[in-house]
Amino acid sequence: MSRILKSPLVTAQELSQAKDAGDLVIVDCRFSLADPAEGRRRYEQSHVPGARYAHLDEHLSSPPSSAQGRHPLPTPKQLSERLGRWGILPTTSVVSYDDSGGAFAARLWWMLRSLGHEDAAVLDGGYAAWLAAGLPTESALPVVAANEYTPISTSDATLVTTDELEERVARGALLLDARAPERFSGAVEPIDPVAGHIPGAVNLPFQALLSNGHFKPRDLLRAAFNEAAGGELPQDVVAMCGSGVTACHLLLAMEVAELGTGNLYAGSWSEWIRDPSRRVAVGN
Repeated sequence: MSRILKSPLVTAQELSQAKDAGDLVIVDCRFSLADPAEGRRRYEQSHVPGARYAHLDEHLSSPPSSAQGRHPLPTPKQLSERLGRWGILPTTSVVSYDDSGGAFAARLWWMLRSLGHEDAAVLDGGYAAWLAAGLPTESALPVVAANEYTPISTSDATLVTTDELEERVARGALLLDARAPERFSGAVEPIDPVAGHIPGAVNLPFQALLSNGHFKPRDLLRAAFNEAAGGELPQDVVAMCGSGVTACHLLLAMEVAELGTGNLYAGSWSEWIRDPSRRVAVGN
């Protein structure tokens, strides 16, 4: 079966046309770390017709343990069961969106890729772009016929664990931290109990890859990554953030910029600091 989605990013008009082109499911990923119920409230008020709702804590994460970060990835089995309940099959085209520049939608995009599900994309500009295009919305919850989702793959080689991270960086991997500059430097820390960053990490805030809520053009994205690397990107790029969510935004931007496939440190800062013996750096 040919893919409906030709790029990891789609415009609102492209999504509107693709809705009638074949088996496609849209997933609303709106979420607020400050108010975890806000995204669902917005979804219930208005969403793209037929969209399912994905809650970051309930559907795109598993409960954290004392050794993990704030948003551990669900197991492949858990994710497959959730996708099946949304009526998704491995052959289904999936487009996710949010209202945060793709910060949460990219998480689902990456999770699908981790199962070998290539026909996935993020709506560029999110729900605001859909509204700006004058496209229809609805508040009714979709009636979904569940499917049995069998993943193409259950082992993702691009996933980096805490145990192997320091060795990867010592061998020349570029560790990119997607958090805001003030959190990376340790000047402020509104979420996690320890401020700062992992020694050797380079700050590339995910917001720096956006312009008016949309991803910047390919050449500007490439320039941003190369500037962070101090030259051309090395082959081994590892993305992180506070809890492995906006790190996926960096990986999506890498693909949009045609810079290859990066790696994800899913535990990220909130897992790194679980062990007080791990080194912490502050400043830029």
